[in-house]
Amino acid sequence: MPRPLVATVDIAALQHNLDVAKAHAPHAKIWAIVKANAYGHGLERAIRGFSKADGLGLIEPEAALALRELGWSKRILLLEGCFDAADLHAAAAHHIDIVVHSMEQLVLLERAALAEQVDVHLKINSGMNRLGFIPAICRDVYERLRCLPYVRKISFLTHFANADDASNPALPLSEQMHRFQMATQGLAGERCLSNSAADLLHADCAADWVRPGIMLYGATPSPQTAASFGLQPAMTLRSEIIGIQHIARGDAVGYGSRFVAESPMTIGVVACGYADGYPRHAPTGTPVLVDGIKTRMVGRVSMDMITVDLTNLQNAKVGSSVTLWGDGLPIDDVASAAGTVGYELMCAVAPRVRIIEVNG
Repeated sequence: MPRPLVATVDIAALQHNLDVAKAHAPHAKIWAIVKANAYGHGLERAIRGFSKADGLGLIEPEAALALRELGWSKRILLLEGCFDAADLHAAAAHHIDIVVHSMEQLVLLERAALAEQVDVHLKINSGMNRLGFIPAICRDVYERLRCLPYVRKISFLTHFANADDASNPALPLSEQMHRFQMATQGLAGERCLSNSAADLLHADCAADWVRPGIMLYGATPSPQTAASFGLQPAMTLRSEIIGIQHIARGDAVGYGSRFVAESPMTIGVVACGYADGYPRHAPTGTPVLVDGIKTRMVGRVSMDMITVDLTNLQNAKVGSSVTLWGDGLPIDDVASAAGTVGYELMCAVAPRVRIIEVNG
């Protein structure tokens, strides 16, 4: 018998969440973001879940080629561009769009003498200060790209730092919009600004394309709940109770004996730990569901197990179903309790965890 820990990926939920993204930007085309193995959901599943998307975006050149091998014939965008000349030639040969975000990448492209044309997305640093050209030099970069016979279309994109906090005093969303508009004024080409937060909260940012990521998998970058936007969890991580201990007042649980019972308790042991991707730093109180009833994790997360409070769950037993996140327990709730974000939990699911599909 296999270990009872299973991650279920709901293809219909992926499709539904893409529809939600489209409904928020009905006149824009969609890059569905599938980096990090589609946020842990799998590229092959993402192709089916996002079959209605206009393109797929990711950062890994080898994964972009894998998408072609899997049969994705529509557009693919490398969000960090190419890392060497071989990547450039492969991108052109397989009709993969590339971002150019630095002078080094621009020079690499100029020297490449590609045999086939490639579509280029000029990335503008509008204040995030990670990747991109400052607005003052974007026009010069654009003209240099136009001079290359193997550059076909030139588009523009930027990335918002605070779309979930539009009035952030350090960098308001409106300031990033202004910088982007100044950088691209009078230049021909499609625009792409909106990430998930902007797609959900700021319809005026939609432009020609939007590029939702986390929302497609049923989590939200916003303080609002995913359910309030109509999003559905695409991944549910489930396990079972594999052992039960009855402890007395003053007894401790787990490594470091950090959790000490204040009264008699029933403790359930769950087959899931940090080697499976459950956050090691999750504290006592992190929510879990046992047979559909919410309870809490207690003690430290260990490599292969966590312990949960069954004191008030009289019907719980060895074999009882445990939901770590997903259907009935939003991943954002678990992430918040653990001091992290849903993105990390999805991406951290380990290779040893079995993945099965529903509604595929």
